[in-house]
Amino acid sequence: MSLVKLNIKGISYSQTQNGAYALILNEIDGDRKLPIVIGAFEAQSIAIALEKEIRPPRPLTHDLFKNFADRFDIVVKQVIIHKLVDGVFYSSLICERDKIEEIIDARTSDAIALALRFDAPIFTYKNILDKAGIYLKVNPKKEEELQDSILVDDLLANELEPNAPRENYRGKTLEELHKLLDEAVSNEDYETAAHIRDEISKR
Repeated sequence: MSLVKLNIKGISYSQTQNGAYALILNEIDGDRKLPIVIGAFEAQSIAIALEKEIRPPRPLTHDLFKNFADRFDIVVKQVIIHKLVDGVFYSSLICERDKIEEIIDARTSDAIALALRFDAPIFTYKNILDKAGIYLKVNPKKEEELQDSILVDDLLANELEPNAPRENYRGKTLEELHKLLDEAVSNEDYETAAHIRDEISKR
């Protein structure tokens, strides 16, 4: 079976589904998306890894795993989403230590959170993408904004509850925004930190 390389398109979320999030993976040489339902903690961990400017004051679980692996010279070489059963995706971490390769079973959300931290590629099999892949239209004007960012996809947004009103940061100076960003990270309010970071990026 042939492997298809994927990248992370973004994370959509709903206030009505008890913290359920959808991680959207995109095939690199095609237009299909692979939506995977993940938990709030895993969504936060993936979002933090995507948001390069946000660094938690203490390591999260996946950061701890990365630090542990680095200490013992273990490298995650790639992640393969290898099975889909009753709507549940199964994944494997392909790891290497002392030139010996090991395959470790993992939840897909954990595997992707680790892949980001190891800069490891993510793959799935073509038959899984044929079975679960969907086509989502994205506004071309927003294409650049979608890269490495948290998003609610235009099409998925119809099924999601609108977000709570965000604080308006336009009236703040850059110095004030950087201070607010530091406070949000210190308080581990990473969603607010992401909004502040977006405002800083616009400036």
